[in-house]
Amino acid sequence: MAGHRILIIEDDPSMRKVLHAQLRAAGYEALSAGDAIVAFTEMRKNPPDLIILDLGLPGGGGLNLLQRMQTIPKLSPIPVVVLSAQPSTNVETEVMHSGAAAFFHKPTPPEVLLEKIRELLG
Repeated sequence: MAGHRILIIEDDPSMRKVLHAQLRAAGYEALSAGDAIVAFTEMRKNPPDLIILDLGLPGGGGLNLLQRMQTIPKLSPIPVVVLSAQPSTNVETEVMHSGAAAFFHKPTPPEVLLEKIRELLG
């Protein structure tokens, strides 16, 4: 519901801005990071309720970040929604096996993404 904190981890500033606006309009508190290192530091200091994660990130990549999160007890329960422009179904399978709660190909209609977020946040 409203008030949940969502961390957007996306290296494309325009995509970050769009996601931020969509989340705020839906009543969520949106935070953002442009690379894996900044994101990891932020989530360890102040874990969000949900993460939207791009795979093509500087600073280690989104998949590595997801896998690293799964080894840290305070981060592993956080639902992660992966948004990726990578077309391979192998990528989707690997992401889901690495602990993601959902996977969507870019571009994803805002209503589809928001519906999944509402579902994951209960």
